[in-house]
Amino acid sequence: MDVGVVLPAYRPDPDRLVPYAEALCERLDPAVVRVELDAADAATRTALAGLPDRVVVADADRRRGKGAAVTAGFEALETDVRAFADADGSTPVDSVARVVDTVDGGDAALAVGSRRHPDATVASHQTFARRFLGDGFAWLARRLLDVSLYDYQCGAKALTAAAWTEARAHLHEPGFAWDVELVAVVDALGGRVAEVPVDWEDQPGSTVSPVADTLGIARGLLVARHRARRLRGHRLHRALDRSDPALVDGDRVDTAEE
Repeated sequence: MDVGVVLPAYRPDPDRLVPYAEALCERLDPAVVRVELDAADAATRTALAGLPDRVVVADADRRRGKGAAVTAGFEALETDVRAFADADGSTPVDSVARVVDTVDGGDAALAVGSRRHPDATVASHQTFARRFLGDGFAWLARRLLDVSLYDYQCGAKALTAAAWTEARAHLHEPGFAWDVELVAVVDALGGRVAEVPVDWEDQPGSTVSPVADTLGIARGLLVARHRARRLRGHRLHRALDRSDPALVDGDRVDTAEE
């Protein structure tokens, strides 16, 4: 099956992004790598101009959020497998390849990279505060969602085109909570979710706010639980359903120019 990769990039470091995109092309031989670039300055755009031909840079003039950026990238792909990875290269290309391989040729609808899995290798850790909040979130997610994972937020995931077609209309979160929403929705729709231990190395300069974004992700977790329960037919959650548009039905993903 052919593979497409999306790299959501908000004000990225070109010295990391360029070699990472090149390494993904060499290791995965994807049909396309899409850099969904948000709020970049002129210097960053210039630095990305020399990327290989199979790398497409979709340039948005504002910050859409990780979920909106990945959604836009997935919507533009026509590949059998659709993957994304954080643009800072925290997940090495060999680990991204393992995530993709779990979907390509396997029976998983969604493969989730995991830095908290017992078999994962962490070369350098986040700060204590970010690690504490992340561990707490994973603990809470395991108790609220029907799918039990060690790690819901690692920036390396892949899914089949069929799974994306089913899930796309049920995804609403534009920011970092999109990851957990994707996991909950695919599971609720009956797709098998596989967790893949990865090598991982924390990179400085993260755009994730330890407090504000963690609170937003926690809110997103509760909403994801509600939507998953609604998809499973729970009467209460159907009665409480909101009518806000999915990302693919709104205007939050249509702001990038290639």
